[in-house]
Amino acid sequence: MTDELGAHVSVAGGVQTAPRRAAEIGAANLQLFTKQPNRWAEPRIDDETAAAFKAARAEHGIAVAGAHDSYLINLSSPDRRLWRMSQRSFESELRRCVRLDLDFLVTHPGNATDGDIEEGLARNARGVTESLEAVEGPTRVLLELTAGAGTTVGASFENLRAILDRIPDSQRGRVGICFDTCHAYSAGYDLVGDYDGVWEAFDRVLGLERLGLIHVNDSQHPFDSRKDRHEEIGEGSLGESPFRRLMRDARLRHVPKILETPKGEDGADADIRNLARLRGYRERSR
Repeated sequence: MTDELGAHVSVAGGVQTAPRRAAEIGAANLQLFTKQPNRWAEPRIDDETAAAFKAARAEHGIAVAGAHDSYLINLSSPDRRLWRMSQRSFESELRRCVRLDLDFLVTHPGNATDGDIEEGLARNARGVTESLEAVEGPTRVLLELTAGAGTTVGASFENLRAILDRIPDSQRGRVGICFDTCHAYSAGYDLVGDYDGVWEAFDRVLGLERLGLIHVNDSQHPFDSRKDRHEEIGEGSLGESPFRRLMRDARLRHVPKILETPKGEDGADADIRNLARLRGYRERSR
């Protein structure tokens, strides 16, 4: 494939199996976990595994490959012990990504469980900065827009801008943004009723040049719900319209787009189905 679409794929059997799985669903891009996302254990990528992954990526023509960090990481935590555990884990995530020559590492900004969002943003920026300073390499850190539940930080473009502004100039060029359509809609960005307005606001606050990835997900919850539950494309509260526009938007044509839609019992067939829908929206515009 030569288009910008892909999906989050399994690494059962090792990360080196991911490119083949992406190719089997017709994806040019992929996202994976470099470790079990619900455990603190930090595996190392040995030379053999790294070489096997890179060879498989080349063999299957994967244009863009990246990772999502652990669900346990909370770089906005006011708890010093948890913050340091999170920073060390994030640094390990970044080290594995660089080892594999991955293009991006997506991270959720986390939760300021003391309710102090400003301090949470500062703590997040410090954690990202320390990790970038410790690990050199091509992998770009992408701050993901969140749905905004509870004390979550990162649910507004301004939050993400505040994190970026706190990262030193020497490292800021290695940081970008991941825009999740489900999260954005749940956080109050009306992709259904004001698609153009959402992207104009993004460009004004963050700059479209910082957009490194789009997670393409419908939502099981209504607009401004602050809830994060993904749905298959066109079958949730966003419906088909914003995805049609997304696939036809010349400004976003070359931004990698990754599915994180439910697989259910269908497994890879669900990804094939959702990728086909997205391609259909684009093809019918020509």
